[in-house]
Amino acid sequence: MTESPRRPAGELLVPKRRTPTRIGLVSGGLGAYWPQFPGLLPQLRESARYVTGRFTELGVDVVDVGFISDAQEAGVAAEKLRVADCDLIVVFLATYLTSSMVLPIARKSKTPVLVIDLQPTEAMDHANFDTGQWLAYCGQCPVPEVANVFRRAGIPFRSVSGYLRQESAWDRIRQWVHAAGVRATLRTARHGLMGHLYPGMLDVSTDLTRVEATFGSHVEVLEFDDLRERVNEVTDAQVADRMDLARQLFRLDESVNEDDFAWGAKVSVGLDRLVEDFDLDSVAYYHRGLAGEQHERLGAGMILGASILTARGIPMAGEYELRTSIAMLAGHAIGAGGSFTEIQALNFFDGVVEMGHDGPAHLAVSATDPLLRGLGVYHGKRGWGVSVEFDVRPGPVTTFGVGQDPDGSFVFITSEGEVTPGPLLAIGNTTSRVDFGGDPGVWVDEWSQTGIGHHWALCLGHRASDLKAAANLLGIEHRHVTLGGR
Repeated sequence: MTESPRRPAGELLVPKRRTPTRIGLVSGGLGAYWPQFPGLLPQLRESARYVTGRFTELGVDVVDVGFISDAQEAGVAAEKLRVADCDLIVVFLATYLTSSMVLPIARKSKTPVLVIDLQPTEAMDHANFDTGQWLAYCGQCPVPEVANVFRRAGIPFRSVSGYLRQESAWDRIRQWVHAAGVRATLRTARHGLMGHLYPGMLDVSTDLTRVEATFGSHVEVLEFDDLRERVNEVTDAQVADRMDLARQLFRLDESVNEDDFAWGAKVSVGLDRLVEDFDLDSVAYYHRGLAGEQHERLGAGMILGASILTARGIPMAGEYELRTSIAMLAGHAIGAGGSFTEIQALNFFDGVVEMGHDGPAHLAVSATDPLLRGLGVYHGKRGWGVSVEFDVRPGPVTTFGVGQDPDGSFVFITSEGEVTPGPLLAIGNTTSRVDFGGDPGVWVDEWSQTGIGHHWALCLGHRASDLKAAANLLGIEHRHVTLGGR
């Protein structure tokens, strides 16, 4: 079987384009100071321009409504930000201002607000500063006041305090911007839910009303018939093109049957059409099938196309795992990949949890060229065909899932570990060995106590802080499992 040279997925696949994260920005200080200290306002405006520039560099749309000096101007700014429908509003406290200048912005916009107070430098030059120069360093002064008023008004308060060019402060700000990206993605997302629940997996069932109420997402209920008709329209030429693409993305194991490979390619083209026709941002699916009929073959032929779509930023999760496809989409929104996974086994010699899954995988987390392996049987499922196999890239990872509590509320659940090299099964699965810094059995027990379900997303990097911030913006709880200080 001749293979074409493989190229990175990023060069071959067109990513899904989404509306950029929109950050509202307003800066301000107390107007009573301007006639008293003529040099103060120009200095603060210069700081505000620097802040705007830093946000622009983060690759987001910035809606800058300018510099406010009193409550009337704050009201005008609040209306502009309300109309802009931002994913996060940032209020830069350039010097002291009254809480009456901030509360209307949060109240009217009904958008999460982040307060930042970044003084010009690390410290004042005490011997040479006068009152006007001190006031440029006084942005921290109103933080407790604003926090108190937000609390009394029932509005969540968030802040980052530091100095203007302090990179650690900007790292914290970036976490909130990443969190806003999750909120932006989820509140406009359209999640496809196709097929039916894997029989007996009660934990996988998800309240669709709660999905929209919590995240703002729409769940489009699909039938396998929707896919069937699109697959039936795929031409031989399109199948050949998709097989050529797959040969550039994957190594083909000798176990791959050419007819199964062609079927997977045909289903892949049909999946692309399905996603385009319904404008989907994610898909969760499962169909049991029977006796080799077409719906069974469709369900068994999904893995190639689902992995390609996931690599394009349209995550797909098997076994009807809607909450995991949502987690995968959130992981993708912060640039962390997000691959469908579950526990496979524990290795007590090496102190690792072995994780993976048959089915869709995110090519971005692969350590080497991903492999297509032919499988005569999918364990626990009907059908046969080609499956994706690779080892996860060594280094820091975050397990991230969406749990659902007894009252129906969703919760973000995370844990951070390190993928370490070592022996893994070669059975057509995405596989990894994750060291969580302690006894792997204890980790399983602690992880299972959180309300996590059977599956979750495996994300690259230690991203629990970003996901904690995202949970905060979404108004849901975040739970984190840690062993050995991780």
